Amino acid sequence: MPILQKLKTFWKSLGPGLITGASDDDPSSIVVYSLAGAKFGLAALWTAIATLPFMVILQRMAGRIGLVSGKGLAGNMKKHYPAWMLIAVTTLIVSINIINIGADISGMAAAINLVIPISHLTLAILISVVIILITITVPYRFLAHYLKWVAVVLFSYVAAAFLIQLDWKHIFYRAIIPQFILSREYIAMIIALFGTTISPYLFFWQALEEAEEEKAHNHQRSKTLIKNEIGSMYKDVYAGMMFSNLITFFIIILGASTFFKNGITNIGTIGEIAGMLKPLAGQYASILFIIGIVASGVLSIPVLAGSAAYALAELFGWKNGFDNGFHKAKQFHLVIVAATIIGLLIPLFGFHPVQILYYTAVIFGLASPFLIFLVIHMANNPKVMGAYTSRRHSNIIAYTLFVLVSIGAILTLIL
Repeated sequence: MPILQKLKTFWKSLGPGLITGASDDDPSSIVVYSLAGAKFGLAALWTAIATLPFMVILQRMAGRIGLVSGKGLAGNMKKHYPAWMLIAVTTLIVSINIINIGADISGMAAAINLVIPISHLTLAILISVVIILITITVPYRFLAHYLKWVAVVLFSYVAAAFLIQLDWKHIFYRAIIPQFILSREYIAMIIALFGTTISPYLFFWQALEEAEEEKAHNHQRSKTLIKNEIGSMYKDVYAGMMFSNLITFFIIILGASTFFKNGITNIGTIGEIAGMLKPLAGQYASILFIIGIVASGVLSIPVLAGSAAYALAELFGWKNGFDNGFHKAKQFHLVIVAATIIGLLIPLFGFHPVQILYYTAVIFGLASPFLIFLVIHMANNPKVMGAYTSRRHSNIIAYTLFVLVSIGAILTLIL
């Protein structure tokens, strides 16, 4: 088979895993990665490598839950777990997602404002309207196709990094050999990096997207077919998580090679990040950064709003799904609209966009232990998974992550 045909076949095989991985690099994550590079240079670069196996295992677990059960995490919690747990988790996910949406909209508006002289508020409103219309009117199969192509735009961060003279030997050394700094600020940054890279809302999205894919296929499945689907899902997850961490890797490099190298450690806004890149790395690097911010927001906001809507829909038993039009799943789509509008209002109350983005990542880091344990427990629950519970090596990696993020959360609270 010719290489071009192989690439085409591989591209078609990618779906929820790639979209989930790419949406992980939202404006919130981009700010945290940029701050990590600006404040600590390459000292936090190792996290781009260290988080990969944990991301893969957790997303595989979440995807398998959705694929086997035909329900999302909230749907399975409603059926198999205490009501208080479902309400608490749903409230947490919806609240943090809305805050994240607001920060992402503000970040996109700030980036666009650097090239289009329109007021920040006007741009934020326009962005919200466009994303709402796309999300509630485009059928799932077209939305998934469109989001895959938006994901490719994030390679702009890779291109931006190559516009700078880099010491690759030192970069790879720091990526493999961790450098630890004994300070509260550094520990908080590592927690934020883990929190924004292994974001709990991604577990919900992955499970629901796999369930959505099964609804779209609408076929009877034998054990052999389920195993084949799980295998295909794993490949998709591998590709998505590797893509996500590749972008993370280059954004940290970009921050370290420009801001940290020039002694700039305090970054106030996304606009400042893009603006300061221009004299430090050149006009094209700044433009590529802006393109990446906008693309990541277009990709991540539907995921954030959609995962919140799915969680509430499963909680209340509403009809849901992007393939169900507004009139068929009115409550589901209204949650997406409401989440986006409330998110839009958050920056108007005077909250600092970069601070919101950073502290959202820290909150995700603090909430992660509970949500990670939930995914592990559900993936090993025969009532949910039947014969497709997790294997030992997956559980070892997942529980290792649980211990690490638990220790990190405790340190963040006591330091």
